Amino acid sequence: MLASLKKKETYTRYFKSFKFAFYCMTHPLDGYWDLTHEKRGSLAVANTILILTLVARITSLQFTSFIFNQVYWPEVNIFLYLGSIVFPLALWVVGNWALTTLFDGKARLPQIYMATCYAMLPYPLFQFPLIIFSNVVTVNEAEFYSMINVIVLVFCAIYIVVAMMQIHEYTMSKTILFTAFSIFAMLVIVFILLLFFSMISQGIAYFVSIVREILFRI
Repeated sequence: MLASLKKKETYTRYFKSFKFAFYCMTHPLDGYWDLTHEKRGSLAVANTILILTLVARITSLQFTSFIFNQVYWPEVNIFLYLGSIVFPLALWVVGNWALTTLFDGKARLPQIYMATCYAMLPYPLFQFPLIIFSNVVTVNEAEFYSMINVIVLVFCAIYIVVAMMQIHEYTMSKTILFTAFSIFAMLVIVFILLLFFSMISQGIAYFVSIVREILFRI
C-alpha cells in the first residue's frame, strides 16, 4: 500500500512538473525562477523533453516534405543527427556551469541541464505540426514554413537566456555576456577534445607500429 502511494505521488509530481513546463513558456520570468528556487522542475521531465526533441528531429527528417528536406537515406547517419542535439547540449551545460561557478552563478550542473531542456520545449511542440504543414504548403508558400521554423528556434534561444538569468540570479546584461562566454567555452572544449583524441589516436598508431615491427622481426 505504501509503495503504491509513493508511486502515485511520483507520477503526480511528474505530471505537475510537465504541466509546469508549459507555464514556463507563457510566464518565463516567474516560471524559470520557480523551476529551481521553488523546486518545481524535474529532471525526469527534462529528460522527457530532450527525448521528445530527439524524436521530433528524426521524425522531421523522415516525414518533412521533400521541398524542405531532401534526404538520401543510404548516406544518413541517425546517430549524427541525434548527436547534433545531444553533444551541443552537453557542451553548453558543462561550459555554462564551469564559467558561472567561478562568477557567483547560483545554479548547479543538473539545474542548468534541467532549465535548458525546459527551454527547448517549443521545438518538439511546434515541430510536429510543422511536419504536417510542410506536406500541405506549395513551393510559393515555403517562406512561411521557413519563417516559422526560425521563429521557433529564436524563441528557444530566448527562453534559454531567460532561464539562465533566473537560475543564476544574474542581470540581463550579465546573462548575455556569460552566454557569449559559454559559447566560447564550448568551442574551447571541442578544441581540447579534438586535441585529446588526436593525441590518443597518434599514441595508438605508434604502439601498433611498434607491435608490427616486433612481429615482423620475429
